[in-house]
Amino acid sequence: MNEQGMQSLLDHDTMAERVESGGVPEWARAHFESFTDGLTGERNDTPFPCFFGTEAVKNGELLYTCVPSTSDRTALTALGETLLEYLDTYEDYADRASLVAFFQPAERPLSEADYHDTLWHILQFLHVHDPEPWPDHIPTETDHPKWEFCFGGEPMFPTCRAPFYDTYRSRYCPIGLEITFQPRTLFEDLNVTADYEQGRNAREVIQDRLEGYDGVCPHADLGDWGNEGDREWHQYLFREDDSQAPDECPMTVTREHPKTDHLIGNRPSVSAD
Repeated sequence: MNEQGMQSLLDHDTMAERVESGGVPEWARAHFESFTDGLTGERNDTPFPCFFGTEAVKNGELLYTCVPSTSDRTALTALGETLLEYLDTYEDYADRASLVAFFQPAERPLSEADYHDTLWHILQFLHVHDPEPWPDHIPTETDHPKWEFCFGGEPMFPTCRAPFYDTYRSRYCPIGLEITFQPRTLFEDLNVTADYEQGRNAREVIQDRLEGYDGVCPHADLGDWGNEGDREWHQYLFREDDSQAPDECPMTVTREHPKTDHLIGNRPSVSAD
């Protein structure tokens, strides 16, 4: 952790120090400041809806990486390696140690459809290069209430911020695409899944804050993993314009591994620090 290079796995203090010292590109600095200001600020006199994320930022519990391309094979392979390192270390780091990935923005303006395409290209790339089997208890059919993205043998919830949001400002980032990878075990360890009363109460608080923060009713696709009528993939990057969002999940998932041996044997050892 905290090796030199912007694509390494960085803890909060190291990321903040590199931002302050100019040790990351301007786009990465802008991402970090937008992200931390957004999660700790207010809009319409309402705090950011996800209070778990807010507390994680304030307590320095998040981990970060910066990715210089959303399409370059080398950059996305490095993201996979960083994500594997994160999965090996996050449980020992902090209770709410999600991984926030900042992506270098494109040189041209992107439409909402472009951002949906970009997200699913990244997730499909990670899946194809995943050195671990798809978990037995997670369906491969994306149109299933218990489907969710998995990598390194871990089910997780990758939630995004992007520049195209005018209505759902809690998902707005003026810089470019951001993906926060949140393993399901984080929610389970905090007892905030829909299986627990604490989780159901947390959902109510978040929805109340969403309505105040965004100034509109919570998104129609907001739901709980496992509920028959909900599909988790819709929630990774909420649609704002129906005509630009996919009707079906664009990702193809299979259990057969390895699909490629590029990350086989490259799983990093856990650093003593």
